[in-house]
Amino acid sequence: MFKRLVLPLVVIVGLAALYFWAAWKWSYSSGERAGWVQKLSKKGWVCKTWEGELALVSLPGSTAEKFYFTIHDDGVAQQVTRHMGKRVALHYEEKVGLPTSCFGETRHFITGVSLSEEIPLAPGVVVPTSPQSGAAAPAAPATPAAPAVPAAPAAPAVPAAPAAPAASR
Repeated sequence: MFKRLVLPLVVIVGLAALYFWAAWKWSYSSGERAGWVQKLSKKGWVCKTWEGELALVSLPGSTAEKFYFTIHDDGVAQQVTRHMGKRVALHYEEKVGLPTSCFGETRHFITGVSLSEEIPLAPGVVVPTSPQSGAAAPAAPATPAAPAVPAAPAAPAVPAAPAAPAASR
């Protein structure tokens, strides 16, 4: 009886655990995406994960493509939160074969984040960035001084109206 019921269940549970471990450790692809993090929130009924979206803009003025991602590490989520509003590069691994949403709502799991250089918004329009630490800010280009413009002549003084006598009580 033991061999017919329990042993097959142990083997099935063992194979399922091996499958989950392999799906979690093996990544289908990995890479980086650069853009602006628009949303990051911790979600889930039982398994809490950080879910977010990154706006990818290939050409200024074009519609932004959204890259949806999941973060499991709270330290990485804090880094992403610290850099929200700035252009960042997110390093991700794509996991295929995870059967439930308990692992995350997406297949793209963020493993690292770094600040990325700003891109021009339009020809001649660039988002100003703070100077790098240790590097001096570039000096403003010298412009020739404007010629002195003579001041306009002062208006003639207008005499003040005589004060009315004070009424006595």
